[in-house]
Amino acid sequence: MQRRLKLTSYVMKRISTAFLQTVIVLIGIVALIILIWFPLTEGRATHLDLFSTYADPFILYGYGASMAFFVALYNAFRLLGYIGQNKVFSTNSVKTLKNIKHCAILLSILIVVAGLFIRLTHNTEDDPAGFLAICMATTFVAIVVATAVAVFEKLLQNAIDMKSENDLTV
Repeated sequence: MQRRLKLTSYVMKRISTAFLQTVIVLIGIVALIILIWFPLTEGRATHLDLFSTYADPFILYGYGASMAFFVALYNAFRLLGYIGQNKVFSTNSVKTLKNIKHCAILLSILIVVAGLFIRLTHNTEDDPAGFLAICMATTFVAIVVATAVAVFEKLLQNAIDMKSENDLTV
């Protein structure tokens, strides 16, 4: 009976981590589709050829800034892999959390820079309020993610330190 419960617990853990890894992959695919599709629907790009649409400096900046997002997704995928392998209490997990935190901070800085650029250089006939609202919301989300990950990183580091201390005393 005890062995059956352990096996069931192991299977449930593998299913949940595989599900979360699938969700992360789907988030990455949806973000990539949006990055490819959105420039074609943007107002000033409707009358441009394909090269001119994607060669816009602001669109290129958006692609560059999105790299931090995709690196954070990759690190979240790796962290779930460590969880699935029962290697949560390892220095690799702490490094992965640190990478996610740095990516979230970098992403929030890049979003603020983009918002400031649009605010300072927008055409007076344009209304940048919607874009600036999206910038503020996504910056807030990135800061919340960075803060939560920093807390998890600290807790995990403390747990690893306590575990190594207990291993030495036994």
